[in-house]
Amino acid sequence: MKLLYPTSLELRPDAFTLPGVSALPYDVAAPLPAAHEDAEVLVTWGNSAEMLRGAAARMTRLQWVQSLAAGPNDVLKAGFPAHVRVTSGSGLHDHTVAEHTLGLLLVAARRFHEMRDAQRQRRWPGHLGGLQPDRPKGAFRTLQDARVLIWGFGSIGQRLAPLLTMLGAEVRGVARSAGERAGFPVFAADALPELLPETDALVMILPSSPETRHALSAALLAHLPRHAWVVNVGRGDTLDEGALVAALQQRRLGGAALDVFETEPLPESSPLWALENVIISPHAAGGRPQGAEALIRDNVARFLAGEPLRNLVAR
Repeated sequence: MKLLYPTSLELRPDAFTLPGVSALPYDVAAPLPAAHEDAEVLVTWGNSAEMLRGAAARMTRLQWVQSLAAGPNDVLKAGFPAHVRVTSGSGLHDHTVAEHTLGLLLVAARRFHEMRDAQRQRRWPGHLGGLQPDRPKGAFRTLQDARVLIWGFGSIGQRLAPLLTMLGAEVRGVARSAGERAGFPVFAADALPELLPETDALVMILPSSPETRHALSAALLAHLPRHAWVVNVGRGDTLDEGALVAALQQRRLGGAALDVFETEPLPESSPLWALENVIISPHAAGGRPQGAEALIRDNVARFLAGEPLRNLVAR
């Protein structure tokens, strides 16, 4: 079996090459060489859309694409035939995205962004220091006793939730079905109108799909308290950006910390850049898949044995 792995990530092929497998590197930004078009397995990470479309058209023996992204939308849009199985990198980004999200929440609560702005102006922001209320009502100023709602309570959310509870937050999740996951109460999305008014920080970790487009709509934003913050580390199109901008400009929300956007890079014309109650990070939460070689090796072994692959994506 011939497997192609990307040079966009430092991978050790000896860590996933099993007997009978030939592993060869390729450039994700260049057209696939004709000599590689006979490969049965393609591992992707940061591939250009043009490269993926070319691979979909010319790799006639391809049977399986292993994406290292948590959401392999680029692969799904490339036009690979229906018989080609696609597996995701779900689980490889849990720690980094959870850590980044925790950082965004702490910045928002402790107002580090305002302090940084004041520092650049050589201005002492006295209202941010000195005597402060401990846990003021109607404000998001600490994770202690904060009510955090995680919409998209998958592996990343389950990694984040214990970090928040260690800092004193009350965590609830929203997923496709209600129940309990990893010891946390989880509600279905139809409960959002009741949950949002009791939320200090809404964390969105939704994947991109036709069903999740603008899931956080103007109508749902209106249910959040005026002091609440919205944090999005999932996909940009799951949030109605125009409705969010209006709510922020009208001070109907405390603020937003955004790592993903409907258009990336975020255009210079976006009003989000100028809003003081917005924190922007450049799709930086993930980008560092951890444990990629172990996932590839496990799935290669499963593929050779004819067993179900991990993280198989429904198509």
